[in-house]
Amino acid sequence: MKTANLSKRHWLLILTLSLLTFVLGTSEFVIVGILTDISSSLHMTNAKAGTLVSAFAITFAIATPLVMSATSHFPKRKWMLFLIGSFIVLNALCVISTNYIMLLALRILTAIVTGVLISLAMIVASETMPIKKRGLAISFVFGGFTLANVVGVPIGIVIAEWYGWNASFMLTTFLGGLAFLASFFFLPNKLSQVRSSIRDQFSLMTQPRILIAFFIPALGFGATYAVFTYLVPILKGMGAPNNSISLILFGYGFISIFSNILAGKIASHNAIGRLRFVFLVQAVVLTSLFWTTNHFILGLVNIYLMSLMAILLTTSTQLYLIDLAGIYQPKATGLAASLMPVASNVGIAFGSALGGIVYHQGNLMNVTWVGGIVAVCASLLTFYSHLLDQKQKKSA
Repeated sequence: MKTANLSKRHWLLILTLSLLTFVLGTSEFVIVGILTDISSSLHMTNAKAGTLVSAFAITFAIATPLVMSATSHFPKRKWMLFLIGSFIVLNALCVISTNYIMLLALRILTAIVTGVLISLAMIVASETMPIKKRGLAISFVFGGFTLANVVGVPIGIVIAEWYGWNASFMLTTFLGGLAFLASFFFLPNKLSQVRSSIRDQFSLMTQPRILIAFFIPALGFGATYAVFTYLVPILKGMGAPNNSISLILFGYGFISIFSNILAGKIASHNAIGRLRFVFLVQAVVLTSLFWTTNHFILGLVNIYLMSLMAILLTTSTQLYLIDLAGIYQPKATGLAASLMPVASNVGIAFGSALGGIVYHQGNLMNVTWVGGIVAVCASLLTFYSHLLDQKQKKSA
């Protein structure tokens, strides 16, 4: 499948992997919008229902690299089809869940399947595309998550309002079936299969360059979520009517589609070099909110610029981690592919917590300064990593 340009077969594979991430993203995120329905139906507090979200995120972050390391020698096509089948079964069981423990266990298992499938999708996109088209391909695969937030989640919430929260999982079960069929027909048979020990895999994590590359997206996402987590109270402070906030958030998600497209272009050439300045622009955009939110229109434009900057880092850092693994531990590219999704979850948790600490100390808008400072830290780390790359090239 390695040709100079993208063939019809390439595009069918890209769309298949994008459909897969769309399904996985819808399943992961829709539960946030139906938590109150779940808590009411299963007779528990909203706080207890919220553990369904946190348990998913924690399991995703911890289990994904472990399972990717342990299964690196599995045939990728068969393994992916098995995991998609498991995803379908787990979501179907969620439909008939009758108590908290059962639903929690199913969501934990779904988190493991989701994390591994995302990582495998990134590896397949990276290794089956022409070198110069890898960035474009991976940006499309990441685009599945963006569409999940913009399209999949709202549809899931509407279905839950009409037919009950269980129906949302009927939707993800059906979508999982579509993803399975597409994957069965378009996933290639000849994919890399590397036999290595757990020690070989985790030796990658002893490399300082890998750790630096891991914290670049963690800080990048942390910068955004220090502010985004508190976007609703910020909008209310700007005077946004309650009935317009959902529309504004839809616009935020829609703008992120263009962020995803730009991410692919940034990754096409000198990605890490470009990211140094992307994070500096992000810092300016985030800190500007401190002043622009005093005016509704200016504030709204600034918020949409924040959305445009939010995921420019994804494609570049995903490829960077895989490429660094190819240099330091070629047998651990599977583990490397799992690190970007894990880093994003770490960054989201870190940014939300940091923003929360500042928010509860006083002025809500101080979270914009926090976001800006974290973005500058991401830029400094990227500058340092780029400098090490240049030194390595000169010594080669």
